[in-house]
Amino acid sequence: MGTMTIAADKVATFRTLHVPGRPLLMPNPWDAGTAKLLASLGFAALATTSSGYAATLGRLDGGISRDEALAHAASIVAAVDIPVSADLENGFADDPDTVAATVTEAIGVGLAGCSIEDFSGESIYDLTLAAERVAAAASASSSKLVLTARAENHIRGNPDLADTIKRLQAYQEAGADVLYAPGLHTASDIRSVIASVDRPVNVLTVPGLPPVAELAELGVARISVGGAFSQVALAALIRAGQELQQAGTYGFLELAIEGRQQAAATFTAL
Repeated sequence: MGTMTIAADKVATFRTLHVPGRPLLMPNPWDAGTAKLLASLGFAALATTSSGYAATLGRLDGGISRDEALAHAASIVAAVDIPVSADLENGFADDPDTVAATVTEAIGVGLAGCSIEDFSGESIYDLTLAAERVAAAASASSSKLVLTARAENHIRGNPDLADTIKRLQAYQEAGADVLYAPGLHTASDIRSVIASVDRPVNVLTVPGLPPVAELAELGVARISVGGAFSQVALAALIRAGQELQQAGTYGFLELAIEGRQQAAATFTAL
């Protein structure tokens, strides 16, 4: 089976995994090794995390270039046999044509999906421009990947539900396949969004988010963790380092044994 056929099959599979009421649990690895580990747990699809990848380079979220993000996404795609979607931030451009070019390159690295957000890095885009950017991405995609359009209001200091819904509706009309407003966390807000659109809705795990079973009842189609898993790993590393420094003990070795066993069961030698 050729590479193009494999990629198309992954896109088709990824599309069918978006079922309202039966949410796809889509964790976010930050390198090839964590992608392999998460795939070994039986997750059906994965997504990159811009903040998680940036952290591996000692940078904050937003500090990754388009070339770096696409090369990183390609390494995740190559590591696993399941569909991979990429966090492509704002498409690494303000203008629609360059956003379209980014999506075209995303298709070229074998991604099954990607997300484009409506935040420039400094402010939320005007709705007209934001919708034009989604339309350009959808045109470039031409169903060759699953396009997720993100409304960033609720994680960018503007928790305006009415505006968020208006934006998601505009992105739906512009051709997005999946709609995503990271930061939503109450059942009532999530229910309102789902009732206002007719595309699958993704939610992000944030403090206060209802459990998976309740999100399923609300009609959520996908749940992602963003940079949370990578941040858990960073916290575990810091705790281990502080234990060694401050207590002079080795309690972290108990967790290390678990990690070593899982790596031995999942990774391959040269």
